[in-house]
Amino acid sequence: MYKLIDTHAHLDELKSLDLMLDEAKKAGVIAIVAVGSNNQSNIKTLEISQKHRRFVYPALGLHPWELANLGTVEIDDNLRFIEQNIASAVAVGEIGLDYDKRVVKVASKELQQEVLGRLLNIAKKCGKPAIIHSRYAWKDALHLIQDAGIGKAVFHWFTGFSSVLRDIIDGGYFISATPAAGYHEEHRRAVKEAPLQRLLLETDCPVTYGREARYESQPADILRSLEAVSQLKEIAEATIAEQTTRNAINFFSLDIAF
Repeated sequence: MYKLIDTHAHLDELKSLDLMLDEAKKAGVIAIVAVGSNNQSNIKTLEISQKHRRFVYPALGLHPWELANLGTVEIDDNLRFIEQNIASAVAVGEIGLDYDKRVVKVASKELQQEVLGRLLNIAKKCGKPAIIHSRYAWKDALHLIQDAGIGKAVFHWFTGFSSVLRDIIDGGYFISATPAAGYHEEHRRAVKEAPLQRLLLETDCPVTYGREARYESQPADILRSLEAVSQLKEIAEATIAEQTTRNAINFFSLDIAF
């Protein structure tokens, strides 16, 4: 059994959390990075991590999708909470930009960029890595990260252009592979092109995956991410598992002996 780390999970959204954490351990998962997306989510993520110490590691964030529901004061409150509690977290995330037209209609690019810039400043100031959502906004997200002087960032579930991917890798940053690497062409290309030394595994659970057979994901589905990466790169699963787990421990500074 491989030792694996799910580097991006929305544990606060899982219905049968304790059962799914047990199944993850049986699948070889030795750690999970639980990401927050708003104030309530961040609070719950911290509570889960305190209950499952040395297995669940929290990241605190404000997802761009949430901005449509928040006024200026509420955004300020969210960022203040993150900064006040970031010492208890391993990263700032999930944060980023989303230029899907449905999102931009309710949260302008300018607002998203302003909030992301402020969140990246917290990450920089507190010495934390950033977990980046960048749908259709890959280049702008990268430029903001570079402008903020962020040393560690991962572009989760990356589906962007090869040219931006090269800039991400040249900048010393990471991308992460989800179970969608089994069928989503843009994601498959990115995972195949990214060097193994710059790759993390994740589930983004409880996202629903699949084309023909659909399923709601859980942390144990990190095995699907592993299998997809192994097939794409034509490298043994054991090698993928060891390198990506080592990458995750180093990236998030996890207190795990490996």
